[in-house]
Amino acid sequence: MKRDRVFEHTAARASDFAFNREVAAVFDDMLVRSIPLYAEQQCMIREIAEKFWIADTTLYDLGCSTATTLLALCRAIPGPARFVGYDSSLPMLERARQKVRGSGFEGRIELRAGDLNEDLALLELRNASVVTLCWTLQFIRPLRRDAVVRWIYDGLVEDGVLVVTEKVLTNDSHMNRFFVDLYYDFKRRNGYSDNEILRKREALENVLIPYRAEENQDLFRRNGFEIVEQFFRWYNFSGFLCVKKPALR
Repeated sequence: MKRDRVFEHTAARASDFAFNREVAAVFDDMLVRSIPLYAEQQCMIREIAEKFWIADTTLYDLGCSTATTLLALCRAIPGPARFVGYDSSLPMLERARQKVRGSGFEGRIELRAGDLNEDLALLELRNASVVTLCWTLQFIRPLRRDAVVRWIYDGLVEDGVLVVTEKVLTNDSHMNRFFVDLYYDFKRRNGYSDNEILRKREALENVLIPYRAEENQDLFRRNGFEIVEQFFRWYNFSGFLCVKKPALR
């Protein structure tokens, strides 16, 4: 795994963060060192998918980046299912295809270019039992998020689920600052310098727009999801499980 040094030597204010070739080459390391309990969250996503997937349906990963989540789902679910990943970054998709090749899952995983900030009618999402949005919703323009969540809801079968992991804000500005400081301590423990942390924060300023946990839950509920539960929380990171029309059990 190539080490993330994207912001190591940036002296001036960086340009807006982009999922370009430089980032794609180190993205797996960036995730492990930047997302708290990354491996455990991946395990939780996989466990949820194992419980909710339905035979002869499709599992979608929206914003699939380098296909880490798709590959984990494919390994966990050997039954009859399709696995489709969308990403707007061609360098990310190129890296994803490299990882899928030789994995043994080439025939089960489809990787497609698609931008959730653009016309959703150009993208396919249907007969889905599981949809994952892993640290992706926060990069979708706020005015587009209702349309995206409704589109996902409409494409899910009954008992289908949307799994979302996100950065979140708190209700109190002082507590929000406290959690962010603790998050930066986490990044320092993982080898990032103060300069790297500062430059990446500046680069993400106009690109990553988090909501409060309650705002996300309201977003999911008003677009159809009958059950919305927060299944993960670490300071300013959350995971949400959203269920469509659960059948009586």
